[in-house]
Formats: sequence, structure tokens, C-alpha cells
Amino acid sequence: MLARTVFGNTLLAWCIAPGVTALTAVVLLAARAQVRRWLAARNTPEHSRRGEWMRSVFEGTQPWFLLMVAVFIGAQFVAIPPKADRLVDHLTMVVVIAQVAFWVSRAIRHWLARQVAAKQHTDAEAATTVSVLGFFAQLALWSLVVLLALENLGFNITTLLAGLGIGGVAMALAAQGILGDIFASVTIALDKPFAIGDFIAIDNVMGTVEHVGLKTTRLRSVSGEQIVVANTDLLKARLRNFKRLSERRVEFTLGVALDTPPAQLTLIPAFMRKAIEAQPGTRFDRAHFKKYGEAALIFEAAFYFSNPDYNRYMDVQQAINLDIYGRLQQAGIRLAGQTPTAVIGNGQAHDPPLAPARARAPDPPH
Repeated sequence: MLARTVFGNTLLAWCIAPGVTALTAVVLLAARAQVRRWLAARNTPEHSRRGEWMRSVFEGTQPWFLLMVAVFIGAQFVAIPPKADRLVDHLTMVVVIAQVAFWVSRAIRHWLARQVAAKQHTDAEAATTVSVLGFFAQLALWSLVVLLALENLGFNITTLLAGLGIGGVAMALAAQGILGDIFASVTIALDKPFAIGDFIAIDNVMGTVEHVGLKTTRLRSVSGEQIVVANTDLLKARLRNFKRLSERRVEFTLGVALDTPPAQLTLIPAFMRKAIEAQPGTRFDRAHFKKYGEAALIFEAAFYFSNPDYNRYMDVQQAINLDIYGRLQQAGIRLAGQTPTAVIGNGQAHDPPLAPARARAPDPPH
């Protein structure tokens, strides 16, 4: 009975083929589970990096790939029509290409994740570049997979590419803004005008860069809200990157009373210089009697501060102001708008409050 022929094969062959398919599928799935356990066991400190990479890649092994391999092996035990045989061969090749693409894709993602994690705090620019270029690597990989799959299924790739070229031109014209933002993201990744974690200012918008996407870049403002800016707008604007500020130049002024004696006026630049040089991280530039104001004699000082942190700069500016305030009081110099000492009540002298020094410096981020 098993020797009876059905559709060009004996019944025995028809029994062997599905049996081999089922057995092969079970063996492959069991082998997959065993390899996963073996890789998990190798996740020790001395093998952690390589073992983690191998496990991440192997996790991309798809069950449908193993089942297709089992079907292909089982099909070898029966004679099937040429068209069906070619179909099985083509489908098997497409599945193999897709599976290899899954392995490569997971390898790329694992490498990108390690690079971004390693460079996030030490080299934010490189982390930004890696994250943006990673997308294009995945896009190129899956585009190649689709083309290879279509070629194995019998499509004319040359004609298809020509048609895609014409359609691509039409799509590009219809989506110029989106494509412009995508190419702008590539420019940001390669030119590196800023990186994740930098505090930047564009026109009237400023904030810390949180994410650089294909179309937009997301900032976190000082007041807490998220600001989304198109990549093309970022490249067109004049961008200020405060994270790369190496040295801040600060100018500030103060005004003293118009009737201040000349002998006391000569002391004020020295007071300003001593107050600046007393603060760590500062580099004195100049201090001068700048001009005659309508209600005050104006002095101006300038210095450099090497710390880019705005809060730290404000601490230093406050200390300088307080130091100058104390020196002026000790020398009996009145600031503009301050009235002379008045004797009131029980005969005690009272000095009205001194007007604060006015600092003029850019207001960068906190």
C-alpha cells in the first residue's frame, strides 16, 4: 500500500516528507532554545561584552525562519512540480535574506546603543551623530533586503528602480519640507553645531537639547516646557551654543554722586579691580571713569569669567557687587541718588541704602 503512487510520489514518500519537516522543526527550535540558554550562561564579567552582543544578535532568530528551513528540507523527499519547486526555493531564499537582515539589524542596534551610552556623558556630539546615522544604516539595510527579495521573486529590479526614480521625484517635490528636515538632521549629525545636552539659543528660543530627530529637534526650556524646532529652521537661524562657552566677558557699571571729590573718584577703579581679582576664576580686564551722566558719574569695569555655568557667574557677580559696596561705604563715597547723611530724632546719623551696581552681560542659560 505504501508503494502506491499519488501525484508522482509513493505514499511512503508523502509520509516521510512531513515527518522529516516536523522532526527538523522540533530539532531546530530545541537547538535555538539550547543556544539561548548557553549564551545566557556565558553572561559573566569576563565574557559580558561579547556574550551580550551574541545573545542580542541571536535573539533575532525568528521561528518562521526555522519552520521555512524545515519545510525546505522536507520538500527534498518528494518530487514536486517545477513551478512549486521554484516557489519553495524562492521563498526559502527570501526568508534567509530576511533572517540575515534581522541579525544584522540587531547587531547594528546593539552597537549603536553601546556607543550612545558610552559617549552620552563624555562626547555628546558623537552620541548625536551615532544616533542619527544609525537610522540611515537601518534604512539602507532594509532597502537592500527588499530589493534582493524582489529580485529572488522574479521581479525586474532595473525597471522597478526606474519607476521608483520617477515616483521618487514626484514625492520629493510634494514633500520638500520633510526631506529638507531629514537632510538637515544629517547635516547636524556630521557638522555637529550642537549635541544632546547642550544649551542653545536660536532667535528668541533657548533650551537644553533633549533629542535630535529626523524632522525636529526637541529642547527643554529653562521654564520647563518642551520646545520642538524643525531641523531646517535650526540650520537657517543664528545659533548660540552656550555649552561651548569657554570664557564669559562681563561688563558692569556703577554711578556715584556728582559732587564726589576728585580724590575719592581716583579710588573707585582700584576698588572695582580688587573686588574682581578677589574672586576665583576671574580675569580682570579694565576699570575706568567712563562718562558724565545726567545724575551720576559713571564708572565701568570689565572682566572675564572662565566657568560657563550661569548660576556660578551670578554668584561671582554678586560677591563683586557686595565687595565694591563695602569699600565705597568705608571710603564714604555716595552712589548716585543717595542723599547725604541726615541727623534725625535722637541725633543718630542714618545713611540711606546704596543703589546697587548695574551689571551688563548676556543672559545665558542656567
